[in-house]
Amino acid sequence: MASLKDLKNRIASVQSTRRITSAMKMVAAAKLRKAQINAEAARPYAERMERMLGSLASGSKGENAPKLLAGTGKDDTHLIVLVSSDRGLCGGFNGNLARDVRNRIDSLTAAGKTVKLIIIGRKGVTLLKRDHADKIVATYEELSKPEPSFEGASEVCEKITDMFEAGEFDVCTLIYNKFVSALTQEVTPLQLIPFASEETGEAAEAGAGDAQYEYEPEEEAILEALLPKNLSVQAFRAMLESFASEQGARMTAMDNATRNAGDMINKLSITYNRTRQAQITSELIEIISGAEAL
Repeated sequence: MASLKDLKNRIASVQSTRRITSAMKMVAAAKLRKAQINAEAARPYAERMERMLGSLASGSKGENAPKLLAGTGKDDTHLIVLVSSDRGLCGGFNGNLARDVRNRIDSLTAAGKTVKLIIIGRKGVTLLKRDHADKIVATYEELSKPEPSFEGASEVCEKITDMFEAGEFDVCTLIYNKFVSALTQEVTPLQLIPFASEETGEAAEAGAGDAQYEYEPEEEAILEALLPKNLSVQAFRAMLESFASEQGARMTAMDNATRNAGDMINKLSITYNRTRQAQITSELIEIISGAEAL
């Protein structure tokens, strides 16, 4: 059985931990509010841009279609862009992302495809470099410090565009955590290259009943100008969603840690009091026995 001093030190240690986790919870809660507002504000613009490009793409499927829309015509090399966090203590936020990426790598490798990785965030690198270090072509850290910026997203997209123009991959997929609530984050894949939108199919089905538009310049020229910008917009949106998800996950994880620390302190206090009472009783018995012996 642990001594009273050991129990007292353990209680003090857990109390110190509880103060830290409680402070981290409050900091995450303060950041979450602003991050949630930014993520929700970015959604309408990104979704509207995707719908507009999808509508344009439905009428531009010929040889003159931009390369970012048509792709390379092959499906041999896949580039996965992972948006993780730079800091830990956020529950299963990064673990769920890494698990999804590992499953994708395994399925693509089993199908005979080549996989390359671009990782945003220090934790994603830590989780994947042991098994897939040879697949990592670029890493980015501290892009979300103190919060995500469009410049940071553009920097990543410039790397993606340069690799695509050099013929280093055929398909690019972005993996990030979509913010649903402080308790829920969804691992979400988004295909960036070649451009794919649900609106493309819907626009094609409803084409007969929709109004007809004439574009100046032609659809191909508009797509050529907007598709590179769409990469940055979608990447920036993913980073905002990921940042809000990270704060929500950290707030929840620190709240659970604070509660668990409180429960542990209660259990240790009970054990301490029982041990102290047993020690006092033992000392009284010794005193009484000594007195009777005299």
